[in-house]
Amino acid sequence: MCGSADPCRSKITTSGEGAVKMEFHLILLRYGELSLKGKNKAEFEGRLIRNIQQKLKEFPNVRITKEHGRMFVELNGEPSAPVMDKLKEVFGLVGFSPAIRVESKLESIQKAALQLVKNTNGIQTFKVNSKRANKQFPIPSLELNHRIGGYILANAQPIQVDVHHPDLTVHVEVRSKASYVYGNDIPGLGGLPVGSSGRVMLLLSGGIDSPVAGYLALKRGVELQAIHFHSYPFTSERAKQKVIDLARILTRFGGNIRLHVVPFTEIQTEINKHCYESYTITIMRRMMLRIAEALAKKNQALALVTGESLGQVASQTLESMQTINAVTHMPILRPVISMDKQEIMTIAKQIGTYETSILPYEDCCTIFLPKAPKTKPDQEVAEKLEARLDLERLIQEAVEGTEVIELSAEETDEFSYF
Repeated sequence: MCGSADPCRSKITTSGEGAVKMEFHLILLRYGELSLKGKNKAEFEGRLIRNIQQKLKEFPNVRITKEHGRMFVELNGEPSAPVMDKLKEVFGLVGFSPAIRVESKLESIQKAALQLVKNTNGIQTFKVNSKRANKQFPIPSLELNHRIGGYILANAQPIQVDVHHPDLTVHVEVRSKASYVYGNDIPGLGGLPVGSSGRVMLLLSGGIDSPVAGYLALKRGVELQAIHFHSYPFTSERAKQKVIDLARILTRFGGNIRLHVVPFTEIQTEINKHCYESYTITIMRRMMLRIAEALAKKNQALALVTGESLGQVASQTLESMQTINAVTHMPILRPVISMDKQEIMTIAKQIGTYETSILPYEDCCTIFLPKAPKTKPDQEVAEKLEARLDLERLIQEAVEGTEVIELSAEETDEFSYF
């Protein structure tokens, strides 16, 4: 039972000419796949809590709490709307709802449910869904639904009940210390908490596909670092900044990201000087994978991630992939492999990378694009062409000359493209 100074006392108040003002006490969090993780569930929950705390650190009063399979963001006076905007960018949450915490008394629950209905715009129908976790509460769940629903109908006309397709479901959870009243679920990103699935290295170009691949990899719980191949002066500093900006956008979903900018000018020059034009893309991609593997091992990453979509360009045919992949034994994850361009563009727009990706600053993959690239390159031919290059020196110098840039979502410095 809540005492007079207990935070579960309702803060539903009136002001002016009886206008209703409702303050949410907390946000109830839902996480899906974590419940399937068995003995590792506590580790996943701990990772999720740390990620939420990091995401909400600009709100000094919030606290994350757990109670019998439920996780809450205790607002402690912080406004709910901006907190929920941040929660929408946290992988591992399938949904959440702002909630009112009240005493486990019928009258308190009824009043909270009524105010929830009155403060939800545009609804004509509702239903009540009660759960009685505290079996000492004297009213069974079905009867509680009727008594709360009847109270709402008597005080919020002309609203009606619709148990099949309601505009609003009023959820009530009766627990031992308090009861919780909340409305419809706000969808989250789902997936797994970032950092729960190991570290990967994203090959990040300035195009549309690779940032989307990075986003989808983050959704599966990886910690992300990124690699960009920069061919100055063939590619401009604006092209480099474009990639930095794309990586920074991804920090909204993945936290801090380390970007490795690899000097690639000499390698591309040597490839174009000594290799068949039709094989330049193949050799270039093979060199990228060798360097990416070396950087991955140096940074304890377990896999590489690319934005390859099967059949989209010459280097993304199965034959090309087989020849290019032959230089590494490291797993290569391709989250957008089965997507067409429109599907990838849709996600890019949703996550905010599209407008940056289409800025007209070329990366190293496009500046030396051959007129007729080989779509079915032969591995033996590629190896013979590479024998003309000083592979070991070129790779070592590229790795040693790599610039490392630490990026975080809190950084606000901007770059002018014009």
